[in-house]
Amino acid sequence: MVGPAGKITSVARTHKLNLDGVEIVDAPHSDAAAAKAVELVKAGMGELLMKGSLHTDELMRAVTSSTTGLRTARRISHVFVMDVPTYAETLFITDAAINIFPDLDVKRDIVQNAIDLWTQTGLGTPRVAILSAVETVTSKIPSTIEAAALCKMADRGQITGGILDGPLAFDNAIDPEAARIKGIKSEVAGRAQILVVPDLEAGNMLAKNLIFLAHADAAGIVLGARVPVILTSRADSVRARMASCAVAVLYADARRRMAAVSAV
Repeated sequence: MVGPAGKITSVARTHKLNLDGVEIVDAPHSDAAAAKAVELVKAGMGELLMKGSLHTDELMRAVTSSTTGLRTARRISHVFVMDVPTYAETLFITDAAINIFPDLDVKRDIVQNAIDLWTQTGLGTPRVAILSAVETVTSKIPSTIEAAALCKMADRGQITGGILDGPLAFDNAIDPEAARIKGIKSEVAGRAQILVVPDLEAGNMLAKNLIFLAHADAAGIVLGARVPVILTSRADSVRARMASCAVAVLYADARRRMAAVSAV
């Protein structure tokens, strides 16, 4: 735990929490705590990073710093991992928290990050729907052109590990009957497992609709940095925070195993 040691121990006493065996790294304020946590990860002292009570921008500023942060060649993006009671598949929604209006190159990284999370946590080969308002390509809706381009990038090996289709409207991405009525025949239509949204606003509204109206359970994780980042909201339930931790631990463990195999 990284932060003002006095505040941490005070909270623990108030809520009768046992911190035996928990290492506390003292930092005077939230910005310093974020910087110190990133420093510890870079030094090999941590395999994942979790946001506490500091603001998201404070943590992400430290993570994305070009000089001292945890950046890689891949663009950083966020994935909601969702269990929707009315849908048979595990559902990923990306990106609903980091990239506001991603261009084609950023969307390529967003898609690859989500596919890597899916495959490396042992879920198999994902069916990826690139969402728009319609399922036909039209110059009047730029996201349809980007969806088609992403699918062609997958055909040419610029995106790997998943089965892509798009543009697809939300209904024919997740409902087989809607896809049948529209005459859409693909491995993805009606059975999507990863939903790639056009922009952050669309993704944020879609994810929160599923959480608050469809009573979906959701975990959130940031990908594309040196380690997974657990980026929970102050409004998240304990269940959501625990689920986010579980996803991050699975992914960190998978990355450790891959690194060990590569080193052999």
